[in-house]
Amino acid sequence: MTGSIITIIVCVILLCIAIPVTWFAAVSYRKKVVENQIGSAEAKAREIIDDALKVAETKKREALLEAKEESIKTKNELEKEVRERRTEVQRYEKRVLAKEEALDRKTSAVEKKENALYAKEEEVAKMKEEVSKLNEQRIQELERISGLTSEQAKDLLLQTVEDEVKHDAAKLIKESEARAKEEADKKAKEYVITAIQKCAADHVTESTISVVQLPNDEMKGRIIGREGRNIRTLETMTGVDLIIDDTPEAVILSGFDPMRRDVARIALEKLIVDGRIHPARIEEMVEKAKREVDALIKEEGENAAIEVGVHGIHPELIRLLGKMRYRTSFGQNALKHSIEVAQLSGLLAGELGLDVRLAKRAGLLHDIGKSVDHEVEGSHIQIGVDLCRKYKESAVVINAVESHHGDVEPQSLIACIVQAADTISAARPGARRETLETYANRLKQLEDIADAFKGVEKSFAIQAGREIRIMVVPEQVSDADMVLLARDIAKQIESELEYPGQIKVNVIRESRITDYAK
Repeated sequence: MTGSIITIIVCVILLCIAIPVTWFAAVSYRKKVVENQIGSAEAKAREIIDDALKVAETKKREALLEAKEESIKTKNELEKEVRERRTEVQRYEKRVLAKEEALDRKTSAVEKKENALYAKEEEVAKMKEEVSKLNEQRIQELERISGLTSEQAKDLLLQTVEDEVKHDAAKLIKESEARAKEEADKKAKEYVITAIQKCAADHVTESTISVVQLPNDEMKGRIIGREGRNIRTLETMTGVDLIIDDTPEAVILSGFDPMRRDVARIALEKLIVDGRIHPARIEEMVEKAKREVDALIKEEGENAAIEVGVHGIHPELIRLLGKMRYRTSFGQNALKHSIEVAQLSGLLAGELGLDVRLAKRAGLLHDIGKSVDHEVEGSHIQIGVDLCRKYKESAVVINAVESHHGDVEPQSLIACIVQAADTISAARPGARRETLETYANRLKQLEDIADAFKGVEKSFAIQAGREIRIMVVPEQVSDADMVLLARDIAKQIESELEYPGQIKVNVIRESRITDYAK
């Protein structure tokens, strides 16, 4: 047991000795490791510092170089600008000196001219004195030779001058009248053009057929009826031919009278909607259609009067106006034509300072006879005059109706305006129908006439045949020849062609020179 205690004590002592020794050794080792790391870090720090110093030195040198280059560049620019300013100043100085020299020269010239003028004024004064003396001598000599006193000679001279002045005055008056006529013609054209531009009435071209659409092709058999009794009844009641062919879902109504066609169209449309198609029903629907057309005629007449702005027209004249919806002249709807003539007459009257409403009234009623000229014997002019007298229209309106085709002399400016408006409405392009073949042939004939003349390069019929534009060869046709060429072409067109209105012959001569910039 004592040995065990000793052993334990020895172990404890050894442990006491070993622990400090071990700790000291560990501390020494750690110290060496730390010192080594510190030394390595210091070395790296020194290397980084050295590198940074080198980089900074490099940057510094580069910055100095850039600053030096910038300063040199700025210096050069400043020197260049100074040189330019100096050059410009020198140029200005030269210009100022040149102007001063020129001013000095002009001043000297002006002084010389002034001196010369002074000398001339003295000479003129002397000459005036001499002329005055010579004039006195001449008068005395003339009085001696002629045996007349100065007063008698003056009277004789005045008489001669008066005769000459009368001749010159007559000549001047003639020239003034010619200029006034030209100006009046120009003004008249301006008024007509303005009126046409302001008037934009539609034109309705009527044909001899109307088309009624069907809901299906089965309806054709019902319209024909058993053994054709329905179609015969409808044709008998309306006076219109019904054409039922292979046209899908359509029936064609053919007749020269637009009113009858409209009655037949309305009646047939009503029968199709109703569905009951038999002779008794057809008669009933035709009567209803006639009443509707009568109401439509009255409404159209009232609308025309309202559109034009004319009031107080007799109801029978209103109804006759409405009937003109179903009348055409050369394909131009008579009611639309009358409305347009009324509008044009009003515009022209406004330009001339006349009664606009009276002019519109005369224009609206100028063709009123056409509404019944197929029922009453006589021309539409005489029928219209009789109607206007019957329904108490004014003398101005009656004269306008009577004279709008030139059969009677117009007795007022309004009658002349209506005559002009009627011509404008009927003759301008698009107003009246013309077949395509006739139209194309007329244009070709127009161009052929122009192309046949010597010196014509090419020609174009434009403005619906209302103008022909002719390009001539400038080497063959001079400016003076153009006048004669235009007149000759116009004369030949007048002699060879038939056309409404007038055709403008426009001759163009131009020279072109082409070069290239290389």
